Amino acid sequence: MLLAAAPAFAVNCETQAQMPEAERADLLAAARSLASMVQSGDAAAVEQHTISSVRSQFTGIANSIRQTAPAITRATIAVSALYLLDASDIAAAQPETQFFCEAANSSIHVEVGIPQLPKGKYALALVHATGVAQPQQFALLLQRTDAWQLAGFFVKPMLVAGHDGVWYWTKARQFNGQGQKWDAYFYYTVADYLATPADFLDSSNLDKLRAEEAAAKPAGLPGAQPMVLTANGQSFPVVDLHTDGSLGGLDLVIRFTAADIGDPVASRARNIQVMNAMLGLHPELRQGFHGLWVFAEAKGQQPFGIELPMSEIH
Repeated sequence: MLLAAAPAFAVNCETQAQMPEAERADLLAAARSLASMVQSGDAAAVEQHTISSVRSQFTGIANSIRQTAPAITRATIAVSALYLLDASDIAAAQPETQFFCEAANSSIHVEVGIPQLPKGKYALALVHATGVAQPQQFALLLQRTDAWQLAGFFVKPMLVAGHDGVWYWTKARQFNGQGQKWDAYFYYTVADYLATPADFLDSSNLDKLRAEEAAAKPAGLPGAQPMVLTANGQSFPVVDLHTDGSLGGLDLVIRFTAADIGDPVASRARNIQVMNAMLGLHPELRQGFHGLWVFAEAKGQQPFGIELPMSEIH
């Protein structure tokens, strides 16, 4: 369920403070129950409390639950926010149904935009699982039938390389203030990722973050055309740049295309050339990142990748 650029139809949203007490308690109990099933890794139980249209394609959710559960077995589970989404008055599924959620006397707003949403009464619960090495956040989209049932499950980590979204936002601003646009931009992207529990959510804070991110975006990033690095008379078309924190520190990942990667010795040497070419062009990356991942890709062959910390790239 992603935000779409199609025409939107606004309907009613209530924050947890605006809900009647009985309705809030009922919704909170349903969210806590589902969160407990996720924590225990009981995908079968979650499936039994899922609407039929989602149960028919439950494999992805089941896999997400099983992958998430080991990290949060001993976590403290808290429902951090509830939103009641009433689409019971729409005539039929619209290109996008938007819910504008704003508490009284507050400048903070949350927007939920869901394409092709059937008529009905829905809710969104945001859950945090904390107090463990790998805290997680997940969004539970619920639909009211005879009881609240799961209509969508979305999970993300709360930390990347040991830091949360606020930390990355703060560091991005520091890098930006120092004119280090490349470090700033990628730190903004990590902050954006961590601050968005599900892709169909937007908020006033996210709007501000994304405006800063867009303003910091440097020229020369790969997009419709590759970013071309040169070293020793060779050209390396870089088709993708993104971050990765899976090894404990924040790395920059570089994907480039090559004619052939069958020789591992030559491929390793070429990948290191790409690392040096990138750092030669943007030396500030040494300050912002633990290291570089470089993946060479050739048609019909498995990608060849290596990772080196900055201290080993010369």
